[in-house]
Parts: sequence; structure tokens; C-alpha cells
Amino acid sequence: MPTYRFQAKFRAKLYRIIFGTDTPAGQGFDIFLIYMILASVMLVMLDSVASISQRYGEHLYQLEWMFTILFTFEYLVRIYCSPTPLRYMRSFYGIIDLLSFLPTYLAFFIPGANVLLVIRLFRVLRVFRVLKLMRYMSEANVLLRAMKMAQRKIMVFFFSVIVLTSIFGSLMFVLEGPAHGFTSIPKSIYWAIVTITTVGYGDITPLTPIGQAIAALAMLTGYAIIAVPTGILTAELSLEMNRVRQSTSCPQCEHLGHDNDADYCNKCGAALEIADSTDST
Repeated sequence: MPTYRFQAKFRAKLYRIIFGTDTPAGQGFDIFLIYMILASVMLVMLDSVASISQRYGEHLYQLEWMFTILFTFEYLVRIYCSPTPLRYMRSFYGIIDLLSFLPTYLAFFIPGANVLLVIRLFRVLRVFRVLKLMRYMSEANVLLRAMKMAQRKIMVFFFSVIVLTSIFGSLMFVLEGPAHGFTSIPKSIYWAIVTITTVGYGDITPLTPIGQAIAALAMLTGYAIIAVPTGILTAELSLEMNRVRQSTSCPQCEHLGHDNDADYCNKCGAALEIADSTDST
């Protein structure tokens, strides 16, 4: 029984350090992990440069295994101290943690030189470690909530653009035809998308006066609508930032972002101190 209690307390302490940020040890662990993530990603970038890889390949390989062992140990510790290990393993960040070291082991255990060359490409997946930095950025959560609130408006806009490009593409297919490169309606729609988004690859161009007039109209339409999703997201982001600024701060963990009618903190569960609106002093 004493051993069980010791293990329970040890796991709880590890959980607070690794998953939490409200203690000096937890903050120190997060800072250390961020530095390790950035260093490992920098290692991947340096290894992709042929001259550096040829000269320092052996050292980079050793550092690669050092980071692999480090992130493997971190992953196992997270599973050990998590109250719900399976939920963590199936979560977004749990999968990211797994992908951060799994490709190295795959390349090590699968025999065959040709296969190893293919598996070696999966090392690029370790760049996903950068996504783990998002969990430490409260500003990113504000942006994600704003994007979530604007998703319906953006989807309506996206559907409208699809309809518009389909109309322009169909017109160009009828007017220009296969003789001028518009061999099918899908390819004509591709031209319309490239034109409206102001990319303009130039691989397909209208040659008839009417086709060029429609192309000019498509270009002007692209400039007119290109700022629409930006305006939608900016408006939602402004509302979300105002809501965060006006929300109540948790007296225990100082977490922001609660709903106006919330009575408890959505992070630590502590009771919120609701300010009295009648007290102007």
C-alpha cells in the first residue's frame, strides 16, 4: 500500500510537471522541450543540405539518435503519468509525439538498402515537432477560436468562389476551345482558379478578343474578392480578442478566455471571482 501511494504521488507530480505549466518545474520543462524541438528541427534542415550532410553526416546521425531517444523517453513518460493513456495516445498531440521519433526506428529495423532509402524520406515527418509548440502559445488559441467562429462564413465564400470559377471556366471552354489550350472544362476551371487568385502561370492564355475580355474581368474579380476572407477572419479575431480582454481572470492560475457567464475556470476548475458591475469604484 505505501508503495502504491508513492507511485500515485510520483505520477501525479510528473503529470503536473509534464502536462502543466503552473509550476516552476513545469515551466522549466516546457522551455527545455521547446529548445529541444527547435534544435531537432534545425538538425533536419542541416541534414537536408548536401554539403553539410557529406561533411558532418556522422555527427548529425549521432545527434539524430540522441533526439530520437530523448523524444521516445518523453513519449513513454507522458503515457506513464497520464490519467488516460489511451486518450493521450489517440489525441492530436499524442500522434505528433509518436511521429517525432517513429520514422527513425522504422529506418533502423527494416532491412534492405533500397527500402532504407525510401524510409529515410519519412524523417521529414519529424518537422511535425514544430506543431507541438502550439500548445504553449495562448495567442494561437485565440486565433484558432476566431477561425472556428468564422468557418461557416469562409465556407460560404469558398463555395461562391467555386461557382464563380466554374462559370468562368465553362465560358472560356466554349469561347476559346481546345485549339487555344482549353481542352476540357476542368482544365478551363483550373485556368479560372489561377487567374482569379492572381497567380497567372501563363501555361494557358486566351487568344480571342472575347476570351481576353473575360480574362480581364476574372482578374478584376479576383482583386475584388481576395480580401473577403481576410476581412471575415479579422472581424472574428477582433471580437475574440475583445472577449478575452473582457473575460474574468482565474484567481488561481490566471487563465483568461472564460465565457462571460462562467462560474468556474475552464482550465483548473477554480471558482471565478465575478466583478460586481454596479461597483464603479
